[in-house]
Amino acid sequence: MKLVKQHSTVLWSLLLLVVSMLAWEHGPKALGIPEFVLPSLSKVVLEMIRIWEAERLLWHSAITGFEVLVGFVLGSLLGAGIGYLLGSSPELEAVLSPYLLALQIAPKVAFAPLFVMWLGYTMYPKILVAVLIVFFPVLINVLSSMRTMDQDLMNLARSFSGTSMQLFLNVQFPSTLPALFSGLRIASTLAVIGVVVGELVGGNMGLGYLLVYFEGQGNTAAVFVVIAALTVIGLVAYYAVVWAEKKVLHYLPSSERAFA
Repeated sequence: MKLVKQHSTVLWSLLLLVVSMLAWEHGPKALGIPEFVLPSLSKVVLEMIRIWEAERLLWHSAITGFEVLVGFVLGSLLGAGIGYLLGSSPELEAVLSPYLLALQIAPKVAFAPLFVMWLGYTMYPKILVAVLIVFFPVLINVLSSMRTMDQDLMNLARSFSGTSMQLFLNVQFPSTLPALFSGLRIASTLAVIGVVVGELVGGNMGLGYLLVYFEGQGNTAAVFVVIAALTVIGLVAYYAVVWAEKKVLHYLPSSERAFA
């Protein structure tokens, strides 16, 4: 019964995809929408074939994908590390909270021009913007999970004379893994946004750069191609986290994990 339901869901999803593609192909012409506003699907596909070689679409996608990966990994490690540190020390959290709150309130995209002025038109400003955006959802999820942990379990571990490191490795870290992966899911998509913002502000390579380039040409179809490429990168990043979550938290029922 469950297998039949899964097949039915896949079929409905495919049907929706086909209907959407048909609407995209024939809708603009039927409604009299100019191609420079909303090109047909076939026009977008033809443009993708053209710029695959002419504009090195794959190379620019690889650059953006690499920046997303590095920004996501560094931001996640930093957010999780500080989250666990603050969760283990309420005093330290009280001292640092105002500064972390100020950094959180400040618009992250506003840092992109500053990073470009500091580091030039390189990969580093894009990665830094991604790190800054990824950092907070991971930090908040980990810190919230540390604050709501079962204290009876912690007291039991302490009664066996467990050291701080043993408490962390055997109780705190495993207990916070579901919340950590929830934060990582959010962070995986935000990393793409951070990198693209950096490339839009000061890029000479990557998909963000191509967006600005094609926008300057008024090439709407090419802009849709770049958006599709960014979407693919975001989906790959998200489902990579989903795959890792299922491998690490295989012992939990699916209802206790974030939605897949």
